[in-house]
Amino acid sequence: MPWLVAFMVFLAVLAFALAASMHQVAGRWDKGARGTLTVQVPVSAADDGQALAAVLALLRATPGIASAEPLADAQLAALIEPWIGPLAAGDIPIPRLIDVRARPGARPDLESLRVRLGAAAPGTVVDDHRAWLGRLLALMRALEATALAVLGLVLVVTVGTVIFTTRTGLSIHHEAVEVMHLIGAQDSYIARQFAGRALALGLKGGAIGLMLALPALAVIGALFGRESGGILPEVTFSFLHWTAIGAMPLVVALTGMATARFTVLGSLSRIL
Repeated sequence: MPWLVAFMVFLAVLAFALAASMHQVAGRWDKGARGTLTVQVPVSAADDGQALAAVLALLRATPGIASAEPLADAQLAALIEPWIGPLAAGDIPIPRLIDVRARPGARPDLESLRVRLGAAAPGTVVDDHRAWLGRLLALMRALEATALAVLGLVLVVTVGTVIFTTRTGLSIHHEAVEVMHLIGAQDSYIARQFAGRALALGLKGGAIGLMLALPALAVIGALFGRESGGILPEVTFSFLHWTAIGAMPLVVALTGMATARFTVLGSLSRIL
């Protein structure tokens, strides 16, 4: 039983960490992209100072727009570096990007804005991030839900394992249980013995599972940060997250203890 519990705790910790990570990433992406627009001015218009100035003036004069600032060349190079590597000035023609921030609660008329920007600088593109962000958020939420489902499944399997183990123990020690009844032992006393044993084994197995899960989390976090290349936001666990992870063995052990107690009481009421 301890090794089964250790495996369950190991999976539970990884599932919880995945759910918390996906929740953070989705929340940061949603918050960061809400109320923001990206205006892409083609190279031909960007090289024309008057056209770029006209685009900026039009954006800043649009109701609901709080700010419109063109990105510097260094910022553009940093944005595309994860995809095509470092670039020197003038390596390839790069359109000028303008970071547009809307006022809180404001919803600028994007269709009208696109028409007016196209007239000021033909080929200008307005991206409100909804298309790609919606798909990414749906994926993050699906992964989060899957991780939570795995966490629930771990608890269900733990309960089933304890029930099977407890019933097996009762069958093996059936005669001893009958003798204890004959000398006056109550069902609650017998149930406490099984529950205490389940708690001890659960804590032992949970501690093993936690000690195996923490290094695995560290390795996965390091690989995740290295392979994402800065594209995905950094995920950090709060004190509450670490508290929940540290409490996982105790939760599993208490679940096993309660399950063993109710299993023994139910079995004794039927067989004795």
